[in-house]
Amino acid sequence: MKLLGIGSRINHQEYGKGVVTNITTQHYWVTFIENGLETIDIDSDFEVIEAAENDVDAVSFFDVESSLVNILKKWSDTSEIIPIADKYKGGKLILEPADESMKAYELSIDKFFHKIIMVRDRLRVMEQRINASDLDEQGKIDLQQYITRIYGSLTSFNILFKSRNHNFVGQRSK
Repeated sequence: MKLLGIGSRINHQEYGKGVVTNITTQHYWVTFIENGLETIDIDSDFEVIEAAENDVDAVSFFDVESSLVNILKKWSDTSEIIPIADKYKGGKLILEPADESMKAYELSIDKFFHKIIMVRDRLRVMEQRINASDLDEQGKIDLQQYITRIYGSLTSFNILFKSRNHNFVGQRSK
């Protein structure tokens, strides 16, 4: 069995996708997108997505860290941690039906905000995939306009963002 080198990308059944960040005689140290740093046996069962050469001495920790950050940005749906406005941290979203015989629905604002961020991140990924697609330019423009309108529909949620530079921005009038 050929050993993987630092920077190899793998998919583990239990931990998901990750990058090999260190190697010992019996273990790989792997930083997983969803589960953080885990140590797995060299002979454990996992899929190799991309193998790097086993040249441990030629790679510095800085190189591994830089590669890992780039890989995580490229292959994950999330891009950065977006903080919620302080005044809403730990709050609740309460939906009260007009029918008083029905129970109100409560949801943590933090959980709701997380869902909003996931929508935003997936829209950004969709934009990147549209730009990289084989569509003709007019097809790309048409799809980009739909996405811009979606962003515009989401501007109501901008009050939840701590920083204005994270806000949704729709189409601006000229």
